[in-house]
Amino acid sequence: MPRPVPAPPPAAPAAGQPAASPAAGQPAATVLLVDDEAPIRASLGSYLERSGYRVLRASDGVEALDLLGAYSIDIIVSDVLMPRMDGRELVRRVRAGGTWTPIILLTQVDASYERVSALDDGADDYLSKPFDPAELASRIRAVLRRTRGVGQPLTAASRLMAGELTLDRAARRVTLAGREVSLTPKAVTLLDYLMSHPGELHTREALLSALWGIDFVSSTRAVDHRIREIRRALGDDATHPIFIETVPQGGYRFCAEVHT
Repeated sequence: MPRPVPAPPPAAPAAGQPAASPAAGQPAATVLLVDDEAPIRASLGSYLERSGYRVLRASDGVEALDLLGAYSIDIIVSDVLMPRMDGRELVRRVRAGGTWTPIILLTQVDASYERVSALDDGADDYLSKPFDPAELASRIRAVLRRTRGVGQPLTAASRLMAGELTLDRAARRVTLAGREVSLTPKAVTLLDYLMSHPGELHTREALLSALWGIDFVSSTRAVDHRIREIRRALGDDATHPIFIETVPQGGYRFCAEVHT
């Protein structure tokens, strides 16, 4: 017998709790939170509700698909490791159906393969556990700003282009003016992430955590090394960048316009 679909909870925050509007002047977005652990669904769902979102909860990918068919969902936040249907399979099912609802995957810190594969499967972003709920709320706002009112998002495209630079995401192949560029796998992964999130500022710590799950206290230079590698390969001058901008005391930003 099909599981009954719950009614959406009200968007109002709990009494006495501060609420941060996810987007001023816009209706509250509906978040589908998918996690097999009830305490996480309860605590994280409540936090997002206090932040101004409507939240629907599902215990796995199968239940999430039921809710997607019954309600208008603005964004999905899903754990990866779950019974019956995990987060990556959920992404594949959603994308196979031609739906571009943005998806953020929550991955384990030591599961580097899951993080690298997330974008290839069609996820829009990913966040390593454990994480600060405030960071997740920030990621949700950024993804919604980037994807609302567009068709296929950059994170779901098979090819990204910026001027004469082309990234074939499936082949992990980079070309510049028709010439193939040699980059290490980690540099390609970093370039992929920056190109699929153009105009967004990323700290070194956030890039390490999202892409490689490395302890950033002692490893922040790893990002700098990969940025230098990309710049050398692309002939990008750090003082007058065409592609990657360094923001002092901030991090890095892909500053060129990106299209599919």
